[in-house]
Amino acid sequence: MRKELANTNADLVATNSKYVMQITGDNEEGKRQLDAFINPSERYPVIATTSKLMTTGIDAQTCRLIVLDSNIGSMTEFKQIIGRGTRINEDFDKFYFTIMDFRNVTALFADKAFDGDPVRIKEASEHDDISGAENEADDLPEVDSQTGEEVHFPQPEMPNVSIDDAPERSERRKVTINGVEVVVIKEHVQYMGADGKIITESLRDYTRKSVRSTYASLDSFLRSWKQADKKRAIVQELEQHGVIFAALNEEIGSAFDPFDLICHVAYEQKPLTRKERAEQVKKRDYFTKYGELARKVIDALLDKYADDGMLDLENPAIITLDPIKRLGTAPEIIRAFGGKPSYDAAIHELTDKLYGAA
Repeated sequence: MRKELANTNADLVATNSKYVMQITGDNEEGKRQLDAFINPSERYPVIATTSKLMTTGIDAQTCRLIVLDSNIGSMTEFKQIIGRGTRINEDFDKFYFTIMDFRNVTALFADKAFDGDPVRIKEASEHDDISGAENEADDLPEVDSQTGEEVHFPQPEMPNVSIDDAPERSERRKVTINGVEVVVIKEHVQYMGADGKIITESLRDYTRKSVRSTYASLDSFLRSWKQADKKRAIVQELEQHGVIFAALNEEIGSAFDPFDLICHVAYEQKPLTRKERAEQVKKRDYFTKYGELARKVIDALLDKYADDGMLDLENPAIITLDPIKRLGTAPEIIRAFGGKPSYDAAIHELTDKLYGAA
């Protein structure tokens, strides 16, 4: 498995051979990389292939992807593995995780025993400190499913975890299977319904349903978007309802921001790229009333939006970032607009024009 993943990610492995590591009880080199794997300050390893690493005793708070490629008959073991992904870590923006299942193991979600007795019970009084209870391991030894031998992993020094802090990968819509290059033309999303059964549908259908459960019509979405003080708050709300913007960017294009992805997928509107929206605003000369420095700041903000997809134009701290900060200090920029209230009004108008451009 490690070899196949390394071949698939040859460019990233070439950058660092530890990008994909086998971490099992009989692999001494891999075991030495366990601390680095769960240390948020370490960039590598990014992917670990293992047989029992993700059951108990390992605190993987920022694990965002669990791949199941072995048959799991034990409900206890299934819960333990899935539990590695359910942890939330706000410091590292970890609020969800994904399960990639090649053996239909997730059918266990529909088993009545899934919500049965807890895997472990910790007795505590009202005065006991239980803040670290989720990081405690059972006393039972870890046994390698292939060798049958007890597995001894070194104890990590740091509880915080990051296994997804990898170099950004370029967008790829082609994959190679058995030496043949193929193009991904459709993706599906699986999620558990209210009855505990797995539901499979296309990414677009899933997104449309998720968005419309919150915003029944395009008008209601546009109204909420326009009225929102922070656009990112709406994006985060939709993410909590199951919208996967990263997957939408892969399927539709990384040049679109969340606003256009939602309008296009949920309400069948023609999307505009961030660059197109920025150019539309520049062409209409809305901000000629401002002085030279203020106009340069607005142009820089539009360029940053087009390049980076910044949603936090309303955040005052944005003027302290490149390339805006090169134009002047924060007080100088604020004064160029005539003071803080006038600056806030200009940014509010800029945001309205940006998302009103068609």
